[in-house]
Amino acid sequence: MSVRVATHKRAIALVSLLAAICVTPAWAAHGYAEYGDLKYPAGFSNFGYLNPKAPIGGMLLLGNPDRRTSFDKFNPFTIKGTSAPGLNQLVFESLLITSWDETASGYGLLADDVTVAPDELSVTFHINSRARFSNGDRVRASDVKYSYDMLMGKGASPAYRSMTADVAKVTVVDASTIRYEFKRKNKELPLIVGGLPVFSPKWGKGSGKPDDPDGGKDVAFDKLTFQDPVASGPYVIERFDPSRGITFRRNPDYWGRDLNVRRGSFNFERIQYKLYKDETARLEAFKAGEYDAMVEYRAKNWAKSYVGVKFRSGELIKSEFPHRNGAGMQGFVMNLRRPLFQDLRVRKALALALDFEWLNRQLFYGAYRRLDSYFANSELAASDSLTGMPSKGELALLEPLRSKLDPEVFGVLSAPPSTDPPSSLRDNLRQARRLLAQAGWTYADGALRNSKGEPFVFEMLDDGGAMSRVMAAYARNLEKLGIQVNQRMTDFALYQKRLEEFDFDMISLRFPDSQSPGNELKDRFGSAAADEAGSDNVIGLKSPAVDALIDDVLRADSRDELVIASRALDRVLMQGCYVIPHWYSASHRVAYNKNLMYPDRLPYYYSAEAWVLTAWWRTPESAQSAAK
Repeated sequence: MSVRVATHKRAIALVSLLAAICVTPAWAAHGYAEYGDLKYPAGFSNFGYLNPKAPIGGMLLLGNPDRRTSFDKFNPFTIKGTSAPGLNQLVFESLLITSWDETASGYGLLADDVTVAPDELSVTFHINSRARFSNGDRVRASDVKYSYDMLMGKGASPAYRSMTADVAKVTVVDASTIRYEFKRKNKELPLIVGGLPVFSPKWGKGSGKPDDPDGGKDVAFDKLTFQDPVASGPYVIERFDPSRGITFRRNPDYWGRDLNVRRGSFNFERIQYKLYKDETARLEAFKAGEYDAMVEYRAKNWAKSYVGVKFRSGELIKSEFPHRNGAGMQGFVMNLRRPLFQDLRVRKALALALDFEWLNRQLFYGAYRRLDSYFANSELAASDSLTGMPSKGELALLEPLRSKLDPEVFGVLSAPPSTDPPSSLRDNLRQARRLLAQAGWTYADGALRNSKGEPFVFEMLDDGGAMSRVMAAYARNLEKLGIQVNQRMTDFALYQKRLEEFDFDMISLRFPDSQSPGNELKDRFGSAAADEAGSDNVIGLKSPAVDALIDDVLRADSRDELVIASRALDRVLMQGCYVIPHWYSASHRVAYNKNLMYPDRLPYYYSAEAWVLTAWWRTPESAQSAAK
């Protein structure tokens, strides 16, 4: 039997039943909360961080949101190739949509009803009868099942298979109802399956007409390139040039325009991405007024480059918007598949050579704080402990794993190396030299060498972004130890391919933050993902202890249990020194055209790019001018 909590009339009897059997679920028919209660009740008007009165119209012009300078497909879910920007958010939808002012809640989008079984081993979604694909077809449960099957295929990103590893079965109950059954209890699973993209089986189906781009023939999901997606999102593709950009047009027949979860969102009639060949060209184009908004991640640029006539006249504005996002982890990632990095002493020595304090003074204008956790800037961080020692709750999880862990895990958590007095770079490099000597690396014949006389040489792979200066400064410090670093510059497409094949020594990478970590940890740090090409386990980490702690995170029944398990996992990851931590900021830097507006109330947990796309609008006067 399946039990739900709801406010509509047909659920009154079930509410009484729940009370009678003393079940206190954390979900409701119009949404699902992983822990606690939903913030927004059934029948709510709109999310509080959106403006339901925002005018609709005009065009939003954007530069490439990352370093991709071209694209070769419209399918963002497969491994091969580079997809066009904007597709995930503008074209595709899911059963649930997350709220940006709650840590782990989802509300009905394509689904209008969510049912979680009392044993939490299944979730059932009822699809909104109004939901339509861009071709006018009704969204049915069979379409959701088809999308799931395609995402589980070998051509799709392995991240989907990792996240849904605990899904045992997917059943089409009827035309409007689909049920996911789980192998084990995991409170995050309803949010995971509810957040999977949904698309039509007709995407890639040929018309039989020889003048079609694909010759009128059917195209397999993993072979889709420039076939227009058949999806349910608010925008459709209007035109594109793979080397110059893409334009999305608001679907005049968009089915969800009046939904409470969509009210006040996607307010531009058109959204266009322009692709620039490098970051300098992109920034100069913005300053010349070629597009409307830019999110800046480089402190030097923000301090020095956002100046000029248009800024002085007020036509362009620069602002910093606070957020409560966890900082995640960004750093120099070592590939443990390389024998060079398998010794913990070597990894610790390499970490000692990074002088964050110098970088922050000389390159970042004091804009950053040092990362000291995989969950920095949140209560999930082990460094958030007042004493630095594991709590009783953490020890309960760590003690059974003691034989698989370094004894340091059970002591005071070490902070990342610092060069603030009384410490110094010279002292840190001396410590590094001692660690390297213990690991069998000594200086001889002008280089650091092992017992075979082989020099310590590795490659830092870079795609030509802002990290080049940092890599160069870091390499200079390593040279003082006799370590040779070869910086390899490559384009975005080749960089992505080498990452997917784990063909690198060291890279600079950011692991996305999460306010409520879950199944993505398996793909990022789990042993099973280490040999899965295209997975997020770029480190190559294979640790039974880490696997067990990830399971503890997934088994958490409350927010308190999640915090304890996350801190224990964080403590083990930090002690392993797999990543040399970088830095973070607690605000988004956004420069924008004065004709763009945004809601008075900011969300709590959000990315700047998604916020601009979703919540902003153009002033009516400028929208009318653009239309003319």
